[in-house]
Amino acid sequence: MSVATVCPADSPQAPLWVHRFAVITAGATLLLIFVGGLVTSTGSGLAVPDWPLSFGRVFPPMVGGVLFEHGHRMAAAFVGLLTVTLVVLLSHWEPRVWVRWLSRGALLVVIVQGLLGGLTVLLRLPTAVSVAHACLAQAFLCLTVSIAVCTAPGWQTRRGVWAENAAPSLHVLTRVSIAVVFLQLLLGALMRHTGAGLAIPDFPLAFGRVIPPFTSQGVVIHFLHRVGAVVVTVAIAWTVVRVLKAFGAEPSLRRPALVLAGLLLVQWVLGASTIWTQRAVTPMTAHVAVGAAVLAMSVLLALRTHQLVTPWAWRQPRDVLSAQVTV
Repeated sequence: MSVATVCPADSPQAPLWVHRFAVITAGATLLLIFVGGLVTSTGSGLAVPDWPLSFGRVFPPMVGGVLFEHGHRMAAAFVGLLTVTLVVLLSHWEPRVWVRWLSRGALLVVIVQGLLGGLTVLLRLPTAVSVAHACLAQAFLCLTVSIAVCTAPGWQTRRGVWAENAAPSLHVLTRVSIAVVFLQLLLGALMRHTGAGLAIPDFPLAFGRVIPPFTSQGVVIHFLHRVGAVVVTVAIAWTVVRVLKAFGAEPSLRRPALVLAGLLLVQWVLGASTIWTQRAVTPMTAHVAVGAAVLAMSVLLALRTHQLVTPWAWRQPRDVLSAQVTV
């Protein structure tokens, strides 16, 4: 690892307040995922049986499960409004075409997400649609986080500050982390929406064993989620150790890496607590939200790596690389 020169900005950027609005949108998206988790945790998915209205009204009495389900709809509408506003702001102030198109992609995703949410109600919570709804929410979070990161003031003014010599590169590690975290969230959504949350009722063992008897689909899904947690831990631990060892002097990489490690630890505690408390609402919902936060921080770290770190192989002339391969 070595220090490279700082590249100047290659084009103007949107004003700082536009970036701050993007950050607010990303934060509201994370909060929306928490509220959506409350709907599942409290079993309120069909507390309001119609859509797009609620009992034929825009604002029904907020009692019982209606508070969670209709509250989720209101929060989703607010995030949709933020997204539309963000698209307008970036279309006017953001000179980079790809950032503008990224925001338009986010708008398309949030529209589809709203339609999926309606289908989950109209079709009476089918597993495939419910899982797709949960996963698309995570994809939308990745988009809003990416917009927030790429509109930050230092995104273009600091390029290739660090050069990396190790393999696999941090670029690879961060992207693998995103992939395994997303797959783990998919498994978590599948587990929640198939009622497999307590298919294995003990932790850290499974029916008193390391590997349980696979007597039902729920046990298989639940155990795969536990295996996924181990894979995620290995990927994130490898990534965090690489950051601290090679780029510990760079706050833009060190801080998100430490936050990511802390979130992963909290997620393990919440996952265990969900089982120990027989799926109590608070730990179960927090488990959903912190899982999304792990994904968001993984995306942030990957983007910062793309911005600041240049892999060694990218800096070598083709003839040098060819010679090395020949040798």
